Amino acid sequence: MKALVLNRYAQLDYQDFPAPTPGDDEVLVRVRACGVCGSDIHGWDGSTGRRQPPLVMGHEAAGEIAATGRRVTRWRGGDRVTFDSTIYCGACANCRAGRVNLCEHRRVVGVSPGDYRQHGAFAEFVALPERILYRLPETLTYERAAMVEPVSIAVHAVGRVKLSAGDTAVVVGTGMIGSLVVQALCWAGCGTVIAVDVDDRKLTLARELGAHHALRSDAADVGAEVAKLTGGRGADFAFEVVGYSATLDLALRSLRRGGTAVLVGNLAPQTEFPLQIVVTRELSVLGSCGSAGEYPLCLELIANGTISVDPLISAVAPLAEGDAWFRRLSAKGGGGLMKVILQP
Repeated sequence: MKALVLNRYAQLDYQDFPAPTPGDDEVLVRVRACGVCGSDIHGWDGSTGRRQPPLVMGHEAAGEIAATGRRVTRWRGGDRVTFDSTIYCGACANCRAGRVNLCEHRRVVGVSPGDYRQHGAFAEFVALPERILYRLPETLTYERAAMVEPVSIAVHAVGRVKLSAGDTAVVVGTGMIGSLVVQALCWAGCGTVIAVDVDDRKLTLARELGAHHALRSDAADVGAEVAKLTGGRGADFAFEVVGYSATLDLALRSLRRGGTAVLVGNLAPQTEFPLQIVVTRELSVLGSCGSAGEYPLCLELIANGTISVDPLISAVAPLAEGDAWFRRLSAKGGGGLMKVILQP
């Protein structure tokens, strides 16, 4: 089969690669669309160390079943599917409790951090355990279905808190996931959504997708502006979708006393933490990792248009052009692109 292979950091080759053979409880998926994730870019340049060459990356994908293992009973050839980016064991304490994102034996599709190598979906075929597959709604295209993984991250993050119609939420960072968090907050019934970024284009899109207010953090005192918009209280919730010290600080300072921050972004492995603000204002800080069973809900939200993914898809291109698109996406500001979807 043909695959896009990370042979060295910052080098992707479109080449022949051994086609996977499905195990007894696995299916072979013919990939029809696979999105380029920000984590793929940081894996491509070697900055995270979680995608050690040689590797076929790619975990945001959809396609159809080409073959099944001998113990597979739920699926048959031709079924249109997507899959969880997390390969969970299904047997550990967290999996039994429904927290599959926290599986004690978790592996991620398209990742090779050193202790395992799990080839992904920038290829014509990928073999996966049947338990992580989900059936696509009939009306959903492969390209839209490939967006379900980032949508599930946003929906899971919003699900970490209990929202009401009178609540105000600040979303710090309105890139791909932040834009989806804005939409998930609106769907969940949040009364007021405030988008924060340094990019006017992203803020304009956030407004179009449902944000009630948009603030440039490099041109305004966000904490003061949020206070004005909330009668001096501050926001009930803040969703930090970047992962840097400055944006974490900004998110926490935008909260009211007793407010809650949900941390979604993790670009920097270590950040400074404003401990005194958290303690003296008795803030709650929650982490949000991936998703845990939200795929069926998210597929429906995309299919019925409640969450719109089309404005976030910047380009659909052949897999053979993958190296050029990675180089564009790795440029400062991502070359003005949001999501690029590659088709084998």
